[in-house]
Amino acid sequence: MIKAPNFTLASVDAKTNWSLDDASKKVTMLTFWTSWCPDSQKDLVAKQALFESMATSNELEMIMIHVTGRDPGIHLTEFLKKQRFTFPVYQDEGTKVYDLYRCMGVPTTVLINKDKEIAFVYHDKATIMDIMKGVSNLIIS
Repeated sequence: MIKAPNFTLASVDAKTNWSLDDASKKVTMLTFWTSWCPDSQKDLVAKQALFESMATSNELEMIMIHVTGRDPGIHLTEFLKKQRFTFPVYQDEGTKVYDLYRCMGVPTTVLINKDKEIAFVYHDKATIMDIMKGVSNLIIS
């Protein structure tokens, strides 16, 4: 497996930063998304349900990455509030981290194992069930 590249991103409110190097030893799910993409919108709804169901779990860290370079002019705080999304959202200024992870479209979900290696990459047509199979495999391994 390939070591996941490190990065640091600011939260939407710019009050906190998140870095892969500082992440705890648990499975990490990165989701790259934009507000205009129908597949992203569908994926975000599924990820919100997953976030709520895993709220008491200490085994999965979900990091939602808004790709600003592919979503200009969006009022992100308003969008998140209107959609009632409560998961942690960080901003990729431009497409820096999106490019670092060689994403080809949105949404892209990257699962990183406890050793900070890229274990699975899911592209725009992946279902939440596909992604959850990968999460389950990583949690039990």
